[in-house]
Amino acid sequence: MSWLDKLPSTEQQKIRKRMRSPEAYERLRERVKGPEDLEREMEKNSEFAELKFDLETEPKLKDELKELIESEIKSNGIEGLLQVEELSDDELDAISRGDFDIKMESNDENDYEQIVIVIAEDSINHIPLDISFLSKLKKK
Repeated sequence: MSWLDKLPSTEQQKIRKRMRSPEAYERLRERVKGPEDLEREMEKNSEFAELKFDLETEPKLKDELKELIESEIKSNGIEGLLQVEELSDDELDAISRGDFDIKMESNDENDYEQIVIVIAEDSINHIPLDISFLSKLKKK
């Protein structure tokens, strides 16, 4: 006897109908990950875990990354570096002065770790770096 058998017959019919629909099957298929997807996800998580550990334990690496971000801002501008559309003038000034810190935190949208800029004066506002910058960082 399954949990479905314990429900009233009208509820059983609703559930069976919903589970047989092509849309429900497609939603279920989208959530299922194949071995290649899992392997890529594990590699990415491993890389971010190593980077997070290195950022927390090696201040030199954090300073180098901060210098790299500052040079990228000077050469290409702040728009291509951050994932945020609008920043206040105070935030822009603080970032251009180099008055920020770098941290790793998880992204709520896709549950991946990401590198964020935390402005020293306002530790509440975390500004994520753009993915294209992160791919450049991997190559170096």
